[in-house]
This record gives sequence, structure tokens and C-alpha cells, in this order.
Amino acid sequence: MKTLAAFILLTLICFVHHSSATNGAAFATTVKCCVNHTRTIIPKQKVKHVVEISSGCTNKAIVVTSVCDKEYCIDPDFRWAKKLLAEFEKVPDKTSPPAPFNRSKCGK
Repeated sequence: MKTLAAFILLTLICFVHHSSATNGAAFATTVKCCVNHTRTIIPKQKVKHVVEISSGCTNKAIVVTSVCDKEYCIDPDFRWAKKLLAEFEKVPDKTSPPAPFNRSKCGK
């Protein structure tokens, strides 16, 4: 009986360790980091979300998510990306489509 209890406890410990190793931290939200940057300009009507990634990542970036849920890592020094981020942060309700953001549908 002691062997079975030890086996179950060991299995549980391995499961928790594996979960924390693959997700960055057990039961915590993971941060997506960008490896490379681009200077691609995405039309505003195709932009769904804009966020700046800086803490917890080696490379700082502005991540732009399109209406098709494709994520673009934009150079944070790119003037267009800074302006887009500032415009997006001004929008009070980011879930509804504010002009000129998020007016297109995904053309998949």
C-alpha cells in the first residue's frame, strides 16, 4: 500500500514538473516573445489587437494581431508601429470595432 501511495505521489510530482517546464510556470499565463522583427505595415482595418511586449522577453516588440488571428512582431522603433499602438490604446472599448480598426473580416 505504501508503494502504491509513493508511486502516485511521484507520478503527480512528475506531472506538475512537466507542466511547469513546458508552459514556463505551472498554472500561470505564458508570455509570447518575438525572435525576429519585421517592418510590415498592416492596414488598420485588418488590425484586431495591438500590444507592446517588453517584460520577460529578450527582444522588445509591438505585436499586431490581424482579424485572421495572425500575429506580426513589429520593430518597436518603427514609427508606424508606435503610432498604431498609441491609436489603439486611445480606444476605450477594444472589443467593439472602433474606426478605423477591425473593419475587415478574415478572408480565409
